Amino acid sequence: MEHDLLQEARKRMAAGFKRKTITTCSKWAQKYRVMGQPYPGPFQFVHHPWSLGIHDCKAEKTIGQKAAQMAYTETALNRCFFAIDIHGYSVLYILPSSKPDASDFSTSRFDPALELSPHLREMFSSVKNIGHKRAGAANLFIRGSRSRSQLKSIPVAVIIFDEVDEMVQDNITLAEERTSGQTHIEMFLLSTPTVEETGINIYFLDSTQNHYVFKCPHCGRYTELLPDESLIITAEDKNDPSIKNSHYICKECKHVLNHNTKREWLKERAMGGTAHWEPMFANMEAEGFWIPQLYSMARIAEPPRLARYILEAKENPTKEQELHNSKYGLPHTVKGAKVTDAMIRSCTGGYKELAYYNGANPITMGVDVGKLLHVEICEWFRVGSGVDLNSSFKPKVIFEGTLKDFEQLDDLVIRYGVNYCVVDHQPETREATKFANRFFGRVKLCHYHHGIFTKDMNVHADSCMITVGRTPWMDTGIGRLKNKDIILPIDLSHEYKTHIKAPIRVYKEDNDGNPVGVYITSQDKNTKAKRPDHFAHARVYSEIALPLAVSLAQSQTVTETY
Repeated sequence: MEHDLLQEARKRMAAGFKRKTITTCSKWAQKYRVMGQPYPGPFQFVHHPWSLGIHDCKAEKTIGQKAAQMAYTETALNRCFFAIDIHGYSVLYILPSSKPDASDFSTSRFDPALELSPHLREMFSSVKNIGHKRAGAANLFIRGSRSRSQLKSIPVAVIIFDEVDEMVQDNITLAEERTSGQTHIEMFLLSTPTVEETGINIYFLDSTQNHYVFKCPHCGRYTELLPDESLIITAEDKNDPSIKNSHYICKECKHVLNHNTKREWLKERAMGGTAHWEPMFANMEAEGFWIPQLYSMARIAEPPRLARYILEAKENPTKEQELHNSKYGLPHTVKGAKVTDAMIRSCTGGYKELAYYNGANPITMGVDVGKLLHVEICEWFRVGSGVDLNSSFKPKVIFEGTLKDFEQLDDLVIRYGVNYCVVDHQPETREATKFANRFFGRVKLCHYHHGIFTKDMNVHADSCMITVGRTPWMDTGIGRLKNKDIILPIDLSHEYKTHIKAPIRVYKEDNDGNPVGVYITSQDKNTKAKRPDHFAHARVYSEIALPLAVSLAQSQTVTETY
């Protein structure tokens, strides 16, 4: 018995000394992580050598602007486990939403890691709670970014933000405050980018902007794989058999770089190779890492496959967006995705805003609610006929401005003879309802629905509420400026112009692979806060009010679909 206890004591002492040699996250990962498919067995950097440098980054803030499937999330997991196991730090792991993101992460990422790695199973003593895992005195909190309450009162030293571009951007700052009072602070933000100076890109621009460089096996010069310079496409049509000859080249010597030998020439310098991260900017507080999918050793980066996708993207805006974001790891704005100053100028007429209106054309008012009420009032001119009323009329903005309270709206309704008004139903639902009751039958409170992709209008018979699809109505309202289908006054305010340029239409694929458009709001580069877009929504609400106004004038019931 005494001999057994002595043996156990020696064993634990030896393990303790051995663990003291695990000084970096990369060493920890290679010793303790066990992986499943597609690369089963002990964790290694052979297939993703660029991730070694990200594992061991010592910066207080690490930024990963990534292409898809480049091992950034596994890197984040390893950094999370390393911080808990070796340093005893508590970690907050943030995903876009609690359901399904955080719950899916717990079952598809965290649970398999424990199942495959004996060391991790021993580490965590409590794992039943999806959002809270305990490892001794350290904790792993898994949260979604949507709820501010879930990000409060959690003191942690390490925060990982996974898929920043899908998060509520204003809550990122709130989450960062969770490290206040800690002697050690470490943050890792990673995401596939969307558009310029928004989401992960706005953080990457304030970093060292590291690129992964390597020595060309032919000319010996340091180079890198860049989307527009390193892939030679040997066909103009994706169905042309000659596309199979597409290949990578060294952008310095133009020699062919064999995709199948990437393991040799992309080997990390710390592993005996020549490749390493090269910063574009020195003396930056944040360390940033960008790498395109061209570096991948998997089938997704085979030159013919990538070449076909590039050719398809030329004819498909959704694939164009995905090409730059998911394949290149770069932000991208598809042509016509946002309103520009040139578009605003082209819609400007030779008149000034009106102080009142006494004509016979339909008049609508749109009101977006925030700290102030942002208002747009339009006069509508019939320009055609058709089932879609909005396509048959053209708006002329006769007033835009801000008010402090709902009572001031009453004067505008009377002064401009507003036939119908649509108001944002939040955050002042109570005051908005009072206003609607004062002009009963002429005011609706609007609720945007992100899952409706038609211009169907659900009119709630038992209340003053309507529900509409956000994207299709923003397409209609904001699209007016892109199509020169609206008339603007020459004294249009600078604030209106700024707001109308804030929304950006981005293209994505749904779960069935079908293209869908969604609107995001651009951010201020300095504050990282979303740019104000209140007048953009006032424009949309005024648009929604048109069929209601016309139907009221005709004494008809608004149909569900028109």
